[in-house]
Amino acid sequence: MPGTEAISAVRLTVGGDVLCTNLAVQGTFRNSGATISGEFDLESASLSNPGGNALDAYHVHVTEDFTFHPGFSAEGRIILSGATVAAAIGFCGARLNNASDIALEAVDVNVARNFDLGLGLSVNGGIKLDGSRIGTQLSFRNSTLTNPGGTALSLRLTQARETDLRTHQPIDGTVDASHAQLGTLYDAPATWPADLRLTGTTYDALASPLTATERLGWLRRSTNGYLPQPFEQLAADYRRLGHEDEARTALLAKQRHRRSTLPLHIRVWGYLQDATVGYGYRPLRAGLWLMALLACGALFFGAHPPAPLEAAKAPPFSAVFYTLDLLIPITAFGQETSFAPRGSGQWLAYALTAAGWILATTAATGISRAISRR
Repeated sequence: MPGTEAISAVRLTVGGDVLCTNLAVQGTFRNSGATISGEFDLESASLSNPGGNALDAYHVHVTEDFTFHPGFSAEGRIILSGATVAAAIGFCGARLNNASDIALEAVDVNVARNFDLGLGLSVNGGIKLDGSRIGTQLSFRNSTLTNPGGTALSLRLTQARETDLRTHQPIDGTVDASHAQLGTLYDAPATWPADLRLTGTTYDALASPLTATERLGWLRRSTNGYLPQPFEQLAADYRRLGHEDEARTALLAKQRHRRSTLPLHIRVWGYLQDATVGYGYRPLRAGLWLMALLACGALFFGAHPPAPLEAAKAPPFSAVFYTLDLLIPITAFGQETSFAPRGSGQWLAYALTAAGWILATTAATGISRAISRR
């Protein structure tokens, strides 16, 4: 009966397979602490205990596969926490329903091979795999996960050699992969969840060949505020692939994201660093700004040369070198000290001098930051 313990097999010891195919249970099927020296098969079983535990397999030991597919269904919570499985766990094609609660609790599970939660799995409720260790692949390929307004998938501190998050459709609910080690990560932009937590998440490689600009859309799905590590992790992945420019794009996005959290006066300085040198990750911008300002000054002073301060001692006037003297904080060519502009030329000289100082300061600050944080 629902709400009762229908099957009690606590600390059961079996020297072979446990085959529960087509089993129908109304109430809790409890076999916590069981040791099964073979396969534990629940293919096409139907467990029903709405609002309670449909299966309590806490801390079970299975020396072969622990399978729930195909045709398995459950109303209520499935508990696998603390389980040790020497082969694989499979839920392909299963249907789990525990709306607005946890449908599958598999915390601190050890699986030697695959933990397969894909290929038609349908879950109404949350999946919690915190701290679990998967020997090869953790897969959600073509599954449907729904827990609106709550955490649909929790992978906190989970470890896997490969992780496949290419679900059938975007996961409806939060996906929390904080501090997980996902190995090679397979995903697709079409099924990225709307709320993705990647605090401290690491991966060895991203299988999808996306540009940094596309990947930044993935990172921005986090609602945890400014966190530098996801950007740095993404940049490290691009560097491993030899895509240095993509890595710089990721790190530039990190600085821009950080800027949005700062006070107004600091944000203004940030905008200047961004515009001039891209926070040090776009150093060529400084050269482009210098060339543009140099051209502007040279054209103006070439048409309106300033008067010499001392005609007898002044060197021949050069509009290009005069402008360079204004732009470079250290006088290098002796032009600025020998000529004095008037009227609009004087204001342009002031503007070029100020621009030169800003350009030099932002370039030095930004490039120093980029070098020190690489």
